Amino acid sequence: MIIKILLVLALTGAAIMLVRGRPTALNLLVRRTLTLAVILGGIVAVLVPSALTALADVVGVGRGTDLVLYVLSVTFLFVSISLYLRLGQLHDRQVELARRYAIMEAELRERDERERRS
Repeated sequence: MIIKILLVLALTGAAIMLVRGRPTALNLLVRRTLTLAVILGGIVAVLVPSALTALADVVGVGRGTDLVLYVLSVTFLFVSISLYLRLGQLHDRQVELARRYAIMEAELRERDERERRS
């Protein structure tokens, strides 16, 4: 039962992250903290596999490998959302740069034409 609550909370967090859009400093801190926690959890799981099975029993999952699958699935979802948001930021930045370049190019052409006329 606990795993269902954890998964619903994680999916709700992913939905909020997707809807809110732009990452903030707090989002970055949370992402880095969660990333570190997953890495440390992975190290513990490798060194003490029985601890993973015990944790799976506590949260209501049948096996430790199933718990790993759930964690990796949620982690993949968060990474995908982060990359999607970052791609959107890069797209916006590229559009802004293209606009500035087009304006500068037009101004240079206009100045060159004025100089030729003079």
